[in-house]
Amino acid sequence: MAEQEATPLVGIIMGSKSDLPTMEACTAELEALGVPYELVIASAHRTPDKVHEWAENAADRGLRVIIAAAGKAAHLGGVVAAFTPLPVIGVPMKTSDLGGLDSLLSMVQMPSGVPVACVAINGAKNAAIYATQILGATMSEYRAVVEQLKREMAEA
Repeated sequence: MAEQEATPLVGIIMGSKSDLPTMEACTAELEALGVPYELVIASAHRTPDKVHEWAENAADRGLRVIIAAAGKAAHLGGVVAAFTPLPVIGVPMKTSDLGGLDSLLSMVQMPSGVPVACVAINGAKNAAIYATQILGATMSEYRAVVEQLKREMAEA
């Protein structure tokens, strides 16, 4: 899962290497849609300085959307949202303790002023599609990609 050659438009951050297998659905979908991305592993709790620096500089690096995947307390998306003006999409990870409900509730209960959009538990593919839709709001090439995807789904 290496960075793509084009300037990344989507940043993917996940709290643990253990999230990689689930998030492969996200990176695979972004690749299929032709969306360049970067990926970093950084924990809101174990490496907060790394998260802060990465999020604070995301827009300056050319990112336009961030996807944050985390489990359990799942504060990663909210911490990232606190440090960036970019839209953040949370992917709550399924957990062994509460099946991901803990992750989901941590993401959807953000305080006013610090929004994090949220997909389903382990909804990595939908996060990629939603990020592409956000890009498509201002970039016609990605709007066309999403329109084609929707046509293909309708014909399936």
